[in-house]
Amino acid sequence: MSDLTVEDLFDQEEARERADAAYQEMWARTGESNPQPRLDATRKAVELLGDPHRAYPIIHITGTNGKTSTSRIIESILRATGLRTGLVTSPHLERVNERIVIDGEPVDDQRFADGWDDVKPFIEMVDAELATKDEPALTFFEALTVLSFAIFADAPVDVAVIEVGMGGEWDSTNVADGSVAVFTPIDLDHTKRLGDTVDEIARTKSGIIKDGAIVVTAQQRADAAARLVEAAIAHGATIHAEGEDFGLQKSVPGVGGQLITVQGRAGRYEEVFLPIYGEHQAHNAALAIAAVESFLGDGSVALDADLLAQGLGEATSPGRLQLLGIEPTVLIDAAHNPHGATALVEAVRANFNFEEIAVVVGVLGDKDVDGILAPLATIATRFYVTASASDRAIEADELAERAEQATDPDRVIAVSDPVEAVELAREWADEGTGRGVLVTGSITILGEVLAAAKQSGWAK
Repeated sequence: MSDLTVEDLFDQEEARERADAAYQEMWARTGESNPQPRLDATRKAVELLGDPHRAYPIIHITGTNGKTSTSRIIESILRATGLRTGLVTSPHLERVNERIVIDGEPVDDQRFADGWDDVKPFIEMVDAELATKDEPALTFFEALTVLSFAIFADAPVDVAVIEVGMGGEWDSTNVADGSVAVFTPIDLDHTKRLGDTVDEIARTKSGIIKDGAIVVTAQQRADAAARLVEAAIAHGATIHAEGEDFGLQKSVPGVGGQLITVQGRAGRYEEVFLPIYGEHQAHNAALAIAAVESFLGDGSVALDADLLAQGLGEATSPGRLQLLGIEPTVLIDAAHNPHGATALVEAVRANFNFEEIAVVVGVLGDKDVDGILAPLATIATRFYVTASASDRAIEADELAERAEQATDPDRVIAVSDPVEAVELAREWADEGTGRGVLVTGSITILGEVLAAAKQSGWAK
């Protein structure tokens, strides 16, 4: 029986309403698909607030794929060592609170709403100043960045793990100076904003490297690696690369995840359990370990084996090859570019023994649609193509035409509603043996399916 009183429930409902209202105010601003390439506006807002982002050290993370998973693993390891942690990731699956995490838990509605009430007057002051210059008001993500920094300072946290929203150089999170700059694999994505080549994208992302920082990077293409080295030299930063200074030695799939062996910068860690599927996640974990070693002792002191086991064992990555349902098995994954889709396909093959797979896919219009569909077609027995409620989503019929070019047209079924698409896929999977369902293509699809699964009662 719950110990909550009627008064407690009323207070929770009131806090939720306030948090929802705050989110709607923020969401009314320019959305994340149209970021402003600037830092001055965010910098002015945090200056008015007393520079809350300077109240704690920061580990700053960018890259093309694996940013959120790596961020969450870093945070989990740091928390296991006894530090009070802050974590910023994006986007969210169901509620915006998921993006701002303290000690492993999304901030509650009360803290979110109170935080917005505290920062809103200063944000509006900056909006007014921008208006006099005929510049756009602070965007949703700029406002969220300011709110996150303020909430962490108020908590307070011992360290904040901050995931870049887009790019790096002009991303609003870059007003902060990360003592450790972490780079996950860099590939093509957001090309209209970041550039048409990996070299251009790497140059933009290298902008998070600050004077005297420690740089820790996953294995990169030669052009991307050269850009990171160039930026590190320019800022007097040290750089440590996967495959040279640390790396994944072995990963063995197991029930509920995998056993990984990692050679870190300071120590070797044998057969530690990681409750996340996919060899790409094992590489993310190796990167995370090296980042934590760098933060705690610049790679001079090995992590305590028991604390590392705890940190990795408690790590989660919602929406990343997440087992959402059983009987039939339903997996969800936020693969939204070719690199991510390829890694997803490899992980499904390595970790699951499906004889047939129904792939439910929805893609946003600014993505490399064909590059996403091509690897998925290699495992899809049939495609259920659909569209989320996002105004950026490609309509189901249009996406079906693209899917038919990637596979046999008879294997493609267009369903406008994602929830209905998943239900049809689950019904199909129930009719045979060895069948599973994979939902992917965009985080917006995953959010709608996850909410519906919980409401219907089939979510694991």
